[in-house]
Amino acid sequence: MSHSIIDHSNSASFHNMAWIAFILATVGTLAGIVLLPADLATKGFLAMGFVFTVSSCFTLAKVVRDRHESSRLYNKVERAKTEKFLSESENPAGSF
Repeated sequence: MSHSIIDHSNSASFHNMAWIAFILATVGTLAGIVLLPADLATKGFLAMGFVFTVSSCFTLAKVVRDRHESSRLYNKVERAKTEKFLSESENPAGSF
């Protein structure tokens, strides 16, 4: 039985592009909050909301990734059990 290994990793350029986009969006949003003609309490509220939004996005991405990886491991174990069962039922011990 042949199995192929599929590489699901991202390229270095895609990884760099994602970080550059994140940094530009963060700097742009924080600059917008700082330059906003509003009182300090309003700016603080917007900055705090932005920080919590970014942290919750990272947390959500981690949870989704972890769930996906755990399901992949579970599927691999179930597939291995099935293949072992099928190979044992096709070639029972003692028969040639």
